[in-house]
Amino acid sequence: MGNQHYDVLIIGAGVSGIGMACHLARECPGKRFAILERRQSLGGTWDLFRYPGIRSDSDMFTFGYNFRPWTGGQVLADGASIKQYVAETARENDVDRHIRYGVAVKAADWSGADKRWTLTAENEQTGDQETYTAGFLVGCTGYYNYDRGYKPDFPGESDFQGQVVHPQHWPEDLDYRGKKVVVIGSGATAITLVPTMAEKADHVTMLQRSPTYLMPLPSTDKVTLALQKVLPAKVAYRLTRARNISVSRLLYERSRKSPRAMRRLFLSIIRRQLNGKADMRHFSPDYNPWDQRLCVVKDGDLFEALKAGTASIKTDHIERFTETGIRLASGEELEADIIIPATGLDIQMLGGIRPSVDGQPVVLKDKVIYKNVMVEGVPNAGMVFGYTNLSWTLKADIASEYLCRLINHMDRNGQQVAVPRDAGNSRGDETILGSLNAGYIKRAEDRLPRQGTHGPWKASQNYLEDVKILRFDPIEDGYLELDGKPSEVSKDRSNGFLRPLRSALFGT
Repeated sequence: MGNQHYDVLIIGAGVSGIGMACHLARECPGKRFAILERRQSLGGTWDLFRYPGIRSDSDMFTFGYNFRPWTGGQVLADGASIKQYVAETARENDVDRHIRYGVAVKAADWSGADKRWTLTAENEQTGDQETYTAGFLVGCTGYYNYDRGYKPDFPGESDFQGQVVHPQHWPEDLDYRGKKVVVIGSGATAITLVPTMAEKADHVTMLQRSPTYLMPLPSTDKVTLALQKVLPAKVAYRLTRARNISVSRLLYERSRKSPRAMRRLFLSIIRRQLNGKADMRHFSPDYNPWDQRLCVVKDGDLFEALKAGTASIKTDHIERFTETGIRLASGEELEADIIIPATGLDIQMLGGIRPSVDGQPVVLKDKVIYKNVMVEGVPNAGMVFGYTNLSWTLKADIASEYLCRLINHMDRNGQQVAVPRDAGNSRGDETILGSLNAGYIKRAEDRLPRQGTHGPWKASQNYLEDVKILRFDPIEDGYLELDGKPSEVSKDRSNGFLRPLRSALFGT
């Protein structure tokens, strides 16, 4: 196939890629763009994961796009509903026709002489090589490996006579009715799987090395349903969204500033949910709240399964797999027909694409991120990343808006190349995923770009601050080089306070 040229190429047709395409179509209507998607369907995460109970771990009023309200009162949506929402958004904004399915991008090289990216890809159905070029490249691939999840090598695993099923590769025909199931892990996937499988299985045991902070959340927001009856849908959505952003931010900030008080609060909530029917030792982490991500429990379903006796929790280490289950370090043996290692993600940046600039490989771990959207020294390229402490889409939306602002700014000024330059050598040790102490982040420290120590190189994980920076601050800030010249620093950088605050809580 011959070369195909676009103004903008978007890699990935998940939540971030579809959102970026919608913003581009709305805010840069003259641009010719395409979305390159390796899979045969859009949806990303919500197309890949098919395990029982798959759902959002964030409330849908903040997880939904800021330009397309999530309607109804459902707070935590199932995977199929989220995929449908993404597909409807793509269709309504006429971006679905721009998706090229089955295109696996292998490499992307920037040519300074030609001022364009050249992408080498493979058609997954035919095996043919394809070439695409673009003036601007946007990576919307998330941060994990779609081909495989993380699974440790368990001693004796080959001895086990039952089934071992990773949640990332769930068989459609898996029958667990009346079976004994052990779910290894204590993160969002395990918290979702255990109560859902307990409805049909003989018994489900959640085996964890250490507990996780949990927060029950109702699946239906009665206040929002009441607001929708008396207010226009968009107004009700904005009010609910503003409330949820504020509450989420407050919980996170208080957890960082007053960890002991928040620990007492979280544990007291769980204690009331369990009503003395389970050992609190299994719910008392040895780290502070938000050192790792807080997991939500839909309608308290995990606690109900524990109280009903259809599920149980063990906190221990695995000595080895046996023919009939798992032997723990304590000597106890867990009988199992099915073992599910919900052991986390395998981090992979840019979907495994090998980027280079003028033939020189870009080593991301040696790079610092700019405004958590662009990479130092990499021209005309953005990475749309979400939050780890709030809904992913809150950050993906404003990151997409920023890239559209940048593209329009360059067009108005006749500029062709934008590249962040870290003249002050501000690179720090923290990765772009922030201070979370999760295992999957620790395992990937050698693959992730770094944050800087100050200024636009520092990722704040603060939505209100990011709205000001990405939606309102001047494009030309002295750090972004445009057509080889340092941008001029605007004298007015305040933009006030109320406008960004109002914009963050109630939308554009």
